Amino acid sequence: MTNSMTGFSRCSSEQSTGSLVWELRSVNHRYLDVVVKLPEELRGLETNVRQRLAEHINRGKIECHLRYKSTESQQTEILVNEEYAAAILKACQKIGKKLHQPSEMNLLELLRWPGVVREPEKDLTPVMSAALSLFDNTLNDLCESKKSEGQRLQKMLEERCAAMKVIVEDERKRRPDIINKTREKLLSRVKELSIEHDKDRFEQEIAYIAQKMDVDEELDRLESHFIEIEKIFKRNESIGRRLDFIMQELNREANTLGSKSTDIETTQASVELKVLIEQMREQVQNIE
Repeated sequence: MTNSMTGFSRCSSEQSTGSLVWELRSVNHRYLDVVVKLPEELRGLETNVRQRLAEHINRGKIECHLRYKSTESQQTEILVNEEYAAAILKACQKIGKKLHQPSEMNLLELLRWPGVVREPEKDLTPVMSAALSLFDNTLNDLCESKKSEGQRLQKMLEERCAAMKVIVEDERKRRPDIINKTREKLLSRVKELSIEHDKDRFEQEIAYIAQKMDVDEELDRLESHFIEIEKIFKRNESIGRRLDFIMQELNREANTLGSKSTDIETTQASVELKVLIEQMREQVQNIE
């Protein structure tokens, strides 16, 4: 299963108590890193939000932002602690008498005094329930977005694998021709020098050179990695780290192929493989 670590989702709903808007944004990250931004009155949702995210997402940095705007009727309701306000006025008057000054307490100043005006107690249970339900919808949309992007990434990786398979098959077919050309080149050099040579010793040297040039093992390992990538795509789990490891192994074999090269075609094949592997590696970093 191929899921991208990048995605975005936004959902909103209107409730009798106000409006809710969830925004979820996901980017690539080595581990699961969740950032939750909630209105102060809805901070109690954070544990549920984190748990639900962990059930659906394994890797990536996820930013979760909830905006809540209550209705005007709730916003304009003012509750005054009358006993506390009366106590403040009484204290001001008492101090004024001792200082032989009349109390000049302004009513607006009194309302601004901490504790005089308090927020009306609200039953936030319906709001929190609606917010969690909306979060589930937003999370599902995010997962679908990540899945869609993951399928695109998988297709791109499969195309690069197919291109590498062609290069490996061509190199395997060319091996006998490369040995023959090397043999002819050495014979030509010997003839140019006009010297007698020991045929048995010459064949031994050819065999030694052929052994040093042998890249069958590297080609076999490259093909085995292609097969492993196909198997990884079928796993029903997070596959990004496995693919990242396979990219390292592919690059190692491509480098060895280049180091054993004795002809320009094999060198070019090694370079083409490394270019394709690097293109894959960059995209693998975005896979969950």
